[in-house]
This record gives sequence, C-alpha cells and structure tokens, in this order.
Amino acid sequence: MKKILLLSDTHGYLDDTMLKYIKQADEVWHAGDIGTTAVTDEIKKHSRLRAVYGNIDGGDLRKEFAEQLHFKVEGVKVFMIHIGGYPKRYSQKALETIKKYPPDLFISGHSHILKVMYDQQHNLLHMNPGAAGKHGFHQKRTMLRFVIDQNEIKNLEVIELGKR
Repeated sequence: MKKILLLSDTHGYLDDTMLKYIKQADEVWHAGDIGTTAVTDEIKKHSRLRAVYGNIDGGDLRKEFAEQLHFKVEGVKVFMIHIGGYPKRYSQKALETIKKYPPDLFISGHSHILKVMYDQQHNLLHMNPGAAGKHGFHQKRTMLRFVIDQNEIKNLEVIELGKR
C-alpha cells in the first residue's frame, strides 16, 4: 500500500501546509509547471518524487524530468504528462500514448482545474489535481491525496490549500 500526494502547477511556490502533506506521503507526484528546482529539491528531502516538466519549466527542470512518465505502483499502471487534456478532450500526444500504452490512471496538469473522472472508452481513471501554486487564474489552491493498494485506487481526498 502506497500513500500518494498528487500536485501540479506550483510555479515555484511551496509552503508549510503543502510540506505537511508531502511529509505524510510515501510518494509525491508532480504533474508539471514546477517552476524551480528548489520546489523539487525540497520535496525530495521528505518523500519519493516522480515528476514531469511543464510548459513553463526551464532547462534545469527539463534536464532532470521527462515530458512523460510511465510507471507502475503496486498493480496500477500510471501515465503522467503536463498537457494532456481529459476524457473526450485529450491532447493528440496524450491520446496516442493512451492507445499505445493503456494506463489504469492518467494524470495531467496545466488547466489549473481540479478534475477526477472515469473514461469508459479507454477504461482509465483521469486525475488533474488543479494548481497548488499561487500563479494563475484559479481561485483555490488544490492537491489530491489517495492510496494505491495492490491494483486499487482508494481513499481519494481533495486537499484545499486556501485562496490563490
């Protein structure tokens, strides 16, 4: 069993409330627009980090992190990309990858809109944790927390971090 914290769009921002949740997680997954290596360096002090770079991320982050990640945790196949869309509105790149390497869980960021929905057509769960940072149009800063137990995703929680 793994406790996962999923966040995105920090845009260089990390605070004590976020760190409290990071310290409770077995793994932290960051779906891009990290902002600075200071964010990922701090996360790595407290938890295992899996991350992809986003469209605002510069050379240092692009050297360290890939555009896409494919991995398996317990029995769950995960595909993560920053700009991926969501069911019935996937980006072309995400859709091609979903068809070629079907995941159980598809994660994207970018929109700053928290969204969790099941895609019946591709038999996968989609998650976008919204935006945890203060930059953007979103009103509330959000993250997602859940557990992966063998091949099940359960105990999904929305964490609201307050106003942007």
